[in-house]
Amino acid sequence: MPAVLAEERRLRKDLGFWGLTAIGFSNILGSGWLFAALYAAQTAGPAALLSWVAAGVLCALVALVMVELGATRPEGGGTVRWPLYASGRLVGTVIGWSVLLSVGGTAAEISAIMQYAAHYLPGLYAHGRLSASGLGVATALSVLLTGLNWFAVRVFARLNNLVSLFKVIIPVVTVVALFLSGTHSGRLTDHGGFAPYGYAACLTALASGGIVYSVNGFQAPLDFSGEARRPRRTVPAAVLTGIGLAVLVYLGLQLAFLFTVPDALLGHGWHGVNFDSPFGQLALVLNLHWLATLLYADAVVSPGGSAYVGVAIDARHTYALAKNGLLPRFFMRIDAGSGTARRALVLNLAVIIIFMLPFGGWQDIVSVMGDMYLLIYAASAVAVATFRAHDREQGRARTEGQVPGVRWIAPVSFVVAGEFVYWSGWHDLRLALPLVLVGVPLFLTLRRQADGPSPRDELRHGAWLVCYLAALTLLSWLGTFGGSGHLPAPYDTVAVGAVSLAVFGWAVRSGADHLRTDPPEVSPGPAV
Repeated sequence: MPAVLAEERRLRKDLGFWGLTAIGFSNILGSGWLFAALYAAQTAGPAALLSWVAAGVLCALVALVMVELGATRPEGGGTVRWPLYASGRLVGTVIGWSVLLSVGGTAAEISAIMQYAAHYLPGLYAHGRLSASGLGVATALSVLLTGLNWFAVRVFARLNNLVSLFKVIIPVVTVVALFLSGTHSGRLTDHGGFAPYGYAACLTALASGGIVYSVNGFQAPLDFSGEARRPRRTVPAAVLTGIGLAVLVYLGLQLAFLFTVPDALLGHGWHGVNFDSPFGQLALVLNLHWLATLLYADAVVSPGGSAYVGVAIDARHTYALAKNGLLPRFFMRIDAGSGTARRALVLNLAVIIIFMLPFGGWQDIVSVMGDMYLLIYAASAVAVATFRAHDREQGRARTEGQVPGVRWIAPVSFVVAGEFVYWSGWHDLRLALPLVLVGVPLFLTLRRQADGPSPRDELRHGAWLVCYLAALTLLSWLGTFGGSGHLPAPYDTVAVGAVSLAVFGWAVRSGADHLRTDPPEVSPGPAV
């Protein structure tokens, strides 16, 4: 379509390896480092260290899937476009709807700023929610972040590099200062042992402890692949470098928290440790007032930096949703002077503000957002396997940018994403999955206005996703992660894995059939 291609050509290719790495790392190291060490310790005790390692390894697998997609099919907002190409309009609409809802992740970062700022301005945040004045300040901050993203990508990358540098220094200083203040021996074995609540709690900590949300963000360079120089070379290196650096920082922070919490606060075990602003209040308890002052300042910079990146990514997702037809083409207009999707920025600003109304607390938001992100990752795993299957059917040679091992990494990452969704628990899934399924009636409404394959074919190609969401909801209700317990552990986790693997095979077959009957208007990278 000439109009779409004309807008696509306006995207400026200004981002190199360091710019992409800074975007990915900055997006990962946001409010999570300020909160997740506390919530993970409350949930799993010292065994939370295993959760961080597992999250890093498993997210790296998912990242490799998305790296291949970004390298072989680079374009702005790729995480929205790939499911549409591979599985058709039903999957594209449902995943696109999830992406639109995931704008709430930016609202979580802004909520984190308000929660720390309440130390100085108590009227902003109370009883786990933003007050009226807090909502007003949060709205003003959202407008400011949108305004900063109004400028060109080059300006965005340079400013984000400076923010990322500051965000690295403060967590490292925090780790060193806490350890120098004095540690308590035996912390990995005392107070109930290394895993006081059982090793299954490590799985719960991945979601409810905020670990998945904290490590999420590694896909940010992929969303900028359409604006990157030499994307097939720079994007993979930037994604994996960002994950590795972030996990190291998070492990250091978790260790510092575990070893420096005073014994007086552990009378009721790790469950009993509770702070509204974890590292800031811990520094005050340890008489590190200079560190507390620095942390409360960084509580604006770190979440603010991630929110800043999030606003930019959300705009690219909205741009891609408009390309998909989920939103009017009005929102994919690229400003000729700056190379940014300014109309998309304005729309997302409204969504962020609206999202802060029902969810006022950081943990409430991230528990739902984590499920949204994981479903997007699952759809990407299906997409990469589908494209490979279609290329084999067409007799195409291996294309440049393909990642070795993705043939088995894709199903593993799909199963992992399904398990992560299940482990988030019935309390969160009963809210998140019905929200996602709203995309189905949205698809039926939009389908009346679109050309293309018959509705029956589109429903057949995308039915796997609807059935998968329904199955996860049922298993969550039956299982032991906040459900009824009718399906005991570990059979519930095994059942989720088996269902996920079966659905993955179904999804790839359906996608290959879709590509045979309705190939997308996109070409793979050059053969090698």
